[in-house]
Amino acid sequence: MTKDVRPSAVVPGPPRAVRAAALWWVTAVGAGVVETIGTVAVLASHGESTEVLGVGLGVRAVIYALVLLVVSRLWRGHPWARWVLAVGLGVFGTLSLVAEPIGWLLAGHSLGALLASTDLELALVIAIRAVHVAAVMAACVCMFRPASNAYLRRAVGQRGSGVG
Repeated sequence: MTKDVRPSAVVPGPPRAVRAAALWWVTAVGAGVVETIGTVAVLASHGESTEVLGVGLGVRAVIYALVLLVVSRLWRGHPWARWVLAVGLGVFGTLSLVAEPIGWLLAGHSLGALLASTDLELALVIAIRAVHVAAVMAACVCMFRPASNAYLRRAVGQRGSGVG
């Protein structure tokens, strides 16, 4: 006896562009976690208060958990999730990542001198921050690909018709 599988009964998963966006968002969160751990280690080694570090860790943990929750909603086809991620992280999150280095350069510091005096710790921070920013940019591009647009429109239509 063969099983009746009708095409209308099959619910397709997200397209490659949405899956790639989700992977890039998870990569960005991972880079943020690594950067947080590194920052806490450096600050703790310089005598920073454990209470201050604990509050910072708690705030970041909540933010990262919320980001992953919103990414899961993007995966499930909720268009609002794309906008929350694009504006919240693509714009404001990116600004928070690049504001310090840009401010440092605008204050008259030399990039050449920085690179000449870079130790392993700073090189790792720069590399992690670069991965973080690149992952956010890649995720934003993937979220607005034509396949992502079609998937999100289709998902809204299915929810509006009582399907899904």
